[in-house]
Amino acid sequence: MATSFESTVTQARWRSSVPEGESTEPEIIHHDEHLLIVHKPPGLPTTAPRAEDPSLVQWVSKQFADLKAHATSRLDSQVSGLVTFALTSEANRTLLDARRAGTYARVYLGITLEVVPVEAGDWARPISIDPSNPKLRVAGKGRGERAALTRYRVTARSPGATLLRLMPRTGRTHQIRVHAACAGCPLFGDHGYGGKRRAVLPDGTVVTARRVMLHCARLSFPSPSGGAQLRFEVPARLDMQRIWIALGGTASDLQP
Repeated sequence: MATSFESTVTQARWRSSVPEGESTEPEIIHHDEHLLIVHKPPGLPTTAPRAEDPSLVQWVSKQFADLKAHATSRLDSQVSGLVTFALTSEANRTLLDARRAGTYARVYLGITLEVVPVEAGDWARPISIDPSNPKLRVAGKGRGERAALTRYRVTARSPGATLLRLMPRTGRTHQIRVHAACAGCPLFGDHGYGGKRRAVLPDGTVVTARRVMLHCARLSFPSPSGGAQLRFEVPARLDMQRIWIALGGTASDLQP
């Protein structure tokens, strides 16, 4: 264990709030006449019920007051990564067509404390509204049921966790989180879906996640202007990198 995670007390503690040196502001990854791609930090919802409430949409509207930016993808508040805004009707139509055709691809990185025995596979359970809490979802038949498919691959294993590469082929609310939980490997920090918030390593080190360890690392889709497929990548946020290293992994595992 690296010395930065050690202490003279019997149990070292490390928390993934806002690490020193990491910006909590969104970052513009790409901007042209058709598209705006933003790297969303954790803790900021993509949208909010009221226009005055903090959200990524509000941030974009303040940064680009003259643009009509429509968020065509959404990430949960606790999830970090790439969010796409369409700036023109052509872009919006291209992205909708790409989703229908299966040419809109996303790659997420997720950390689970569980051992995932099969290296790769598909999670193909429908998603429906949780009857006990309409803000949550369940895997299986029920109200609002919609077909859902998530592909996964084990990217790396450490003594304390498994790093997954997650590729949703549909876009249901909380899809990846629900599918991971249903498969017996809830994401680290995802308390709402049975994920642990704290891991105790064999040497007594305690690693605590204050948010869901899930990051949208890559997007690819056809260009609204025609031509080659566009592809955007961003590395995992610093808090996720530090947690993975604390769990025994290496930073290179988290490359998009």
